[in-house]
Amino acid sequence: MKELIRMALSEDLGIQGDVTSRAIFTDEENVFILFAKDSGVLCGLKVFREVCRQVDPLISVEFFYSDGAAIVPGDQIAKLSGKVLSILTAERTAINFLSFLSGIASKAKKYVDQASSCGVLILDTRKTLPGYRELSKYAVACGGAVNHRKGLYDMVLIKDNHIDAAGGITEAVNRVRELWENTYKIEVETRTLEEVQEAIDCNVDRIMLDNMSNNLMIKAVAMVQGAAETEASGNMTLQRIDGVGKTGVDFISVGDITHSVQTFDFSLKQQTK
Repeated sequence: MKELIRMALSEDLGIQGDVTSRAIFTDEENVFILFAKDSGVLCGLKVFREVCRQVDPLISVEFFYSDGAAIVPGDQIAKLSGKVLSILTAERTAINFLSFLSGIASKAKKYVDQASSCGVLILDTRKTLPGYRELSKYAVACGGAVNHRKGLYDMVLIKDNHIDAAGGITEAVNRVRELWENTYKIEVETRTLEEVQEAIDCNVDRIMLDNMSNNLMIKAVAMVQGAAETEASGNMTLQRIDGVGKTGVDFISVGDITHSVQTFDFSLKQQTK
């Protein structure tokens, strides 16, 4: 997080810093209030504070909410006290992080709410902005969804390209177990009922039902009969969640949560007396 913030500040400030604020202010101090302008889930307060700290450790930041809180337009999120020059220098970068992460958390919450009646869990994916993986997945969790694997290093996911290149699911699974034994949980992506049966026969931990129709997923879940976890994947939208959840799958993975983020709107205003 700290390195990402350093990069973001360097991008915004260059060598000269905030040339506008430097010309107008010197040591003047004041108080600013951060307001929410959207409805959703708040996320990213530690990042916001760290941006302020890196610009000026003397900026005082007081939060009125915690990450994961539901907020609405007009809510006062934070109070910043200190040099006007420092606060205005940190403003945009701090809000950019907060807006992005709150946008992810808010979208995750929408999917979780949509899935609540079905008892299915919403997963994120690796479709994240490069460099933002850890923060994005933290935001997903703040919204109530569940993190899938964090990267290529913490879980085996045998996808269609692996299967086709290896010559089949069984061969791919055997090669994984030959190298790693039971070190990692194994998930296999399937495209047909025949592949679902092959994955069942391989005794894998989770079977991904990729781009299947709802009717086909119902048949696949019936075949699995609890022998493995089941995960629906492929172009999931809010409108599809209810129908997919009713197929009986355990998880629905949604790339949309992190790859198509509508940022949350905040505004920083000087406190009025």
